[in-house]
Amino acid sequence: MTVSLSPPSAAVLAELEAELVSLLGARAVTSELRARERASVDGARMSPIISELLPLGMADLVATPTTAEDIGTVVAAAVRHGVPITPRGKGTGNYGQAIPLAGGLVLDTSRARAVVEVGEGWVTAEAGTPMVTLERAAAATGQQLWMYPSTAQSSLGGFLAGGSGGTGTIAHGSNDMGFVLALDVVLGTGSAELVHVAGEEAQPFVHNYGTAGVIARATVRLEPLQEWRGVFASFPDFPGALSVLRELGRLDPLPRLVSADTPEITATLPADPAFPEGRASLRVVADERSVEAARALIEGAGGRVEDVREGPQVVLGLSMLSYNHPIEWLQKSAPGVWFHVEVSGDALVERIEEVHAVYEGGQLHIEAGHTVPIGMLAGVYRSPEQVRAGIAALNALGVGVHDPHQWNVDFELQRTVETARRTDPGGLLNPGKLNPDYDGPTKGAIR
Repeated sequence: MTVSLSPPSAAVLAELEAELVSLLGARAVTSELRARERASVDGARMSPIISELLPLGMADLVATPTTAEDIGTVVAAAVRHGVPITPRGKGTGNYGQAIPLAGGLVLDTSRARAVVEVGEGWVTAEAGTPMVTLERAAAATGQQLWMYPSTAQSSLGGFLAGGSGGTGTIAHGSNDMGFVLALDVVLGTGSAELVHVAGEEAQPFVHNYGTAGVIARATVRLEPLQEWRGVFASFPDFPGALSVLRELGRLDPLPRLVSADTPEITATLPADPAFPEGRASLRVVADERSVEAARALIEGAGGRVEDVREGPQVVLGLSMLSYNHPIEWLQKSAPGVWFHVEVSGDALVERIEEVHAVYEGGQLHIEAGHTVPIGMLAGVYRSPEQVRAGIAALNALGVGVHDPHQWNVDFELQRTVETARRTDPGGLLNPGKLNPDYDGPTKGAIR
């Protein structure tokens, strides 16, 4: 579903701003330039392909409601005025999904962060609640989140609308595999009602950037709290770390996270005695009952356990060194040089030399996944055509590839298009992100 929108007129924007001020108060609504600029960017500069296209859009207004109900109020008002709405959490996405391509209103949900209730096996919270806050609330009741993103300060609504997995997915897979129990969403129909959807009915509103409905409140799954330990290991080379990654991912009890980096990526990570110079790093968030089994695997493969640490901050720190975060550190070490693609499959372990050779300077960050290893493959950036050719070469090696350098919905796209025809008839919810004909900045990328 594609809808062509004309920019809202100054008069319409002024009317909407006045209405929102009357509803939320002057502190919750602004058209001040600096606030609009801050609300119109995310981590898209991580992609050199998207960076070449910036700026992609600029908010005309920014609203920061403080409750789920106020999120509904804001969406309804904007729809009545025909103003596009771009929902935003903490802005930790990396590929432009929170950038207001059509201008209009940016709906910043980060101040709606109440933890509503913690029950047996579930927690309900407002969309702006940081995931780390939920983890702490769960721990106070002897429970833990099924999963949370590598950026633990990400908001609940932002993770559900934009993310797909993170710490905990070895056991549970992605966030469409039972993590989301229920949602309260606001539709683009002009009504402020929070529509409650549960189970399978909630899934059409997950991982589509708010294009079918804006998440105002969510209930997600918890599980019994485990005693976690951070196991820091190193190997003389990356193949040594790869040799035990899959076995570590099958420890009993299952680990929460297993990550490994080449010596080159490891050298760019924050300084730590557990990251000795010139060695590959392997890190495990292991259940305390499996630490010795992990040690035996590591040492049996020629590795060295550098440290075993405990405490929630250790787990949080290791989470922040997973998924695309090591690639971000690599990029910071040489600005403007590196790009990455998301990769998966056993070939990442079994054919690593060929995988690395696909892109100039190839460097892999790898994780033990739910079924197969997953990771981020970095290379020296030359052009979108180089990225596209490399994706085809990786596919030929048996590597699954997702090209992240685009902002269009690419999960259950047709389902989202069909849902949005009903839930967003005016095409006002995050316009520009739901286009079935869109082919991405790399023009022809294999996804």
